[in-house]
Amino acid sequence: MPTYQYRCTECEHEFEKFQPISDDPVSVCPECSGYTERIITGGAGFLLKGSGFYSTDYRSNSYKKGEQKYKTDVTAPAKTESKSDSPAKSTEKKV
Repeated sequence: MPTYQYRCTECEHEFEKFQPISDDPVSVCPECSGYTERIITGGAGFLLKGSGFYSTDYRSNSYKKGEQKYKTDVTAPAKTESKSDSPAKSTEKKV
């Protein structure tokens, strides 16, 4: 069921009404009993709330482990090679 937004033409009071599409629009203001009009809004669109809707909720354990490893690899400081760590390069030519 959609939520409709209304505004009173007399007192400018705005309110929302959660009602089925088949119901008639609200025509009486709950504040002053004046005439109301339905306001056309963009609405909230399609909202995903709660667990079970997000793509990460149903990931396999292997995917989650790989993702965790990636995050730790990315955030870990990079190792820099010093000259003592790298093998010595020979500049001699073999004949």
